[in-house]
Amino acid sequence: MTSPQKAKGSSFEREVAVFLSKTYGESFIRAPGSGAYIGGKNQSRTEILHEGQIRSFKGDIVPGQSFPKFNAECKSYADFPFHQVLAGSCKQLDSWLEQLMSVEDPGDLNILFMKFNRKGKFVAVQTKYTWITDNFIYYTSPLGDWILIEFNHFFNLNKDLLKTYSGTPTQITPITDTKSANILSIAV
Repeated sequence: MTSPQKAKGSSFEREVAVFLSKTYGESFIRAPGSGAYIGGKNQSRTEILHEGQIRSFKGDIVPGQSFPKFNAECKSYADFPFHQVLAGSCKQLDSWLEQLMSVEDPGDLNILFMKFNRKGKFVAVQTKYTWITDNFIYYTSPLGDWILIEFNHFFNLNKDLLKTYSGTPTQITPITDTKSANILSIAV
């Protein structure tokens, strides 16, 4: 029988997958086993899996086709010690970031989705990327620098940036030069 906490976490993973599917018009789904199959101590399993299988078991959300560098974890808890984040050391957040980063591949866009009772939903993203926001908490963990942003605020301002950072760097996007009517290609 599933524990209430596990059911709550699975429900939030489905909620995030549905939101992302609607937002980007692509299929995002909750990962089978929520990433536990290749995460943490099971990292050695990646040696016997092909790229598509690894992508399916990496993190909590299997992304749409045009998001090959998307790596996400989802956490839904009753409470969260924001005061520890503001004080500069939060072991709970550090453990979640460690879980997220344990399955990271070079060039991945790593994002932590969080939901707390009576507090709302938030995301944590790395500061190595440029994000648009005017309300955030800056946090330095053993795994680098991160910012925490309210969920809806993040997506209202960064929807396109998230897709750009999660896409394949060699993806070619045609752009029309209106002056000479030539087609140009640029890497996104």
